Amino acid sequence: MINFQYARASDAADALRLIAGDPRAKFIAGGTNLIDLMKMDVERPSTVIDITRLPLKHIEGTPGGGLRIGALVRNTDLAYHPLVEERYPVLASAVMAGASQQLRNMASTGGNLLQRTRCHYFYDTATPCNKREPGSGCSAIKGHNRMHAILGASDACIATHPSDMCVALALLEAKVHVTGPPGDRVIAFADFHRLPEDTPQSDTNLGAGEMITEVELPPRGFATNYTYLKIRDRLSYAFALVSVAVGLELDGDTIKDGRFALGGVAHKPWRDQQAEAVLRGQPANAVTFARAADVLLRGARGYEHNTFKIDLARRCIVRALSQAARGTPQSQSSKKIA
Repeated sequence: MINFQYARASDAADALRLIAGDPRAKFIAGGTNLIDLMKMDVERPSTVIDITRLPLKHIEGTPGGGLRIGALVRNTDLAYHPLVEERYPVLASAVMAGASQQLRNMASTGGNLLQRTRCHYFYDTATPCNKREPGSGCSAIKGHNRMHAILGASDACIATHPSDMCVALALLEAKVHVTGPPGDRVIAFADFHRLPEDTPQSDTNLGAGEMITEVELPPRGFATNYTYLKIRDRLSYAFALVSVAVGLELDGDTIKDGRFALGGVAHKPWRDQQAEAVLRGQPANAVTFARAADVLLRGARGYEHNTFKIDLARRCIVRALSQAARGTPQSQSSKKIA
């Protein structure tokens, strides 16, 4: 473990002041990702700024019928909150599919959004990694890449985003409230995370010294026809090979509107509005679902060890859409696929 200084922020203004004075400082809340990165010598902050005393632990309704979730709300508290279970059950399901109970008891909402990839080459400081050291190369492209991206990758990086929660937030079209030196601003969730392109070291569009304060959910939560399907190598404490969050609005057997987002396949939670447009006005059946899956995966590219994920993603999309249409909320698999 490296040497570092510790500071505790008393309020948001104090937190911003502390990080502005030290460009190598990092905020810490639950620490479930940052501490691992520090132990592996991937992150080397000069100072960790404890923000756990900030008043950001609220879950409350908005005047328009949505929900505001403070950045310091623990994952377990979020998943079991009555308003989340009732109005946004796909989010509760996604949170409960992630990590272990012990980690969910510590991990925060804001920290979940800022998780870094679990690519083993990123964690191995003896190997080249453009995310860790820009310009050094991507070891995963010609290495063991079974867990890696099939969508939105670049020649610089094929890592995937690890969060389950974020897949549901992408589906729900959440908004991320942040504060920083320029003041407060709101970022649409679709614009929060970045694709790697030629700057894979930048995971998000947060500015220097900015801090997440809360996540806002719109009124529409797809509380009836939804599902979160996660396929992984074992039932607990494993990251997704492919995950799918689905929300449908049905009129009998016809899809009035539908959304679906994928995890485990790209550098950010993956949605495709052209694929979702295929669903609207169509019968809720396997033919429609397969057509939507084909549109979403039209640009998919596999590497030596992960080509199987293209077909796996197609089957997962059809299965998850079918479950949501039937009102079957959640299914998970621990069976090893490949």
